[in-house]
Amino acid sequence: MLAEVLTQLALVISILVPVSVIVFIGRERLARTRSEWRSRLRTAGPVIAVLIGVLLINRVARQTAPELSRQVGFHLSGAFYELEGEFILIFQSIQTPETTAYFSTIYVYGYTFLLIFPVIAYFTLSDTRIFRRLLTAYALNYAIGLVLYILVVAYGPRNLMPGELMERMLYNTNPQYQYLTSEVNTNTNVFPSLHTSLSATVATFAWKTRSEFPKWFPIAVVLAASVAISTMYLGIHWALDVVAGTMLAAACVSLSDRLVDRWSVAELSEQFADRLPWPQNQE
Repeated sequence: MLAEVLTQLALVISILVPVSVIVFIGRERLARTRSEWRSRLRTAGPVIAVLIGVLLINRVARQTAPELSRQVGFHLSGAFYELEGEFILIFQSIQTPETTAYFSTIYVYGYTFLLIFPVIAYFTLSDTRIFRRLLTAYALNYAIGLVLYILVVAYGPRNLMPGELMERMLYNTNPQYQYLTSEVNTNTNVFPSLHTSLSATVATFAWKTRSEFPKWFPIAVVLAASVAISTMYLGIHWALDVVAGTMLAAACVSLSDRLVDRWSVAELSEQFADRLPWPQNQE
C-alpha cells in the first residue's frame, strides 16, 4: 500500500511541478539556469549538504526518538487539552464530504508540492542567496522540530477526541495515507506542527520574492493557509501546535538571514589550515 500511495504522490507532483515551472518561472530564467547551474550548485553545495544531513538524522531519529521522548520528555497532552479545550470542533460548521476531501488532498499532495516547487523556483534565480536561505530555513525547521518532538510528548486531538472527529479524521476518510505519514511521524510528535512551520516558511519566502514570482505569491499563501487549517480540520494538530509552528517558521526565516553568507567554505578552510601544527606549502 505504501508503494501505491508513493506512486500516486509522485504522479501528482510530476504533473504539478512542470506546469508550475511554465506558469511561474518562465523560459528566460530556465535558459539562464541551463548555463549557470554548475556555479549555482557549487555556491549552494554546503547548504544542500547540511539539509541532506539533517534529513538523514531525522530519518534515523524516527527509530529512537519516540522511546527517548517517553523517557526525558514532558507529557503535555492533558495540559494542551485543558488550555485549548474543544476549539478545533469549530470546524464542524464547515464539515462536508467536499471540504474533508479538499483538506485531505491539501495535507498530503498540496503540502508536498508546496515544499518542492520553491526549491526549483529559487534555484533559477542568478543570486543564490534566497535559494540558500530557503534550504537553511528548511534544515532549521527539521532540526529544531526534532528537538521539540523529543522534549514534548503530546497526542493530537484525534487521539483525545476520536468520537467528535470520527467523520473527518484523515485515517478514517483516507486510511491509505497512514502508510505514508507513519514513515515521517508518530502520534506523539504533534508539537509544533511542522506542516504549519514549513508551509509558513514557504509563504514568507514567497512574500520576499513576490517581485520575482508575482503569480506564485498568492498561490503559496493560499496553500500554506490551507495546510495549516487542514492539520486542525483533520484532527491531527491542536491550534497550539499551529501557533507554535508559525512561530518556529518566523524564527527559522530570521535565522536563515543571519546564518547564510556569515561564513564561507573557503574562509573556514583557510582558518583551519592556519591552525595546523605543520607549515603550509607556499607557492
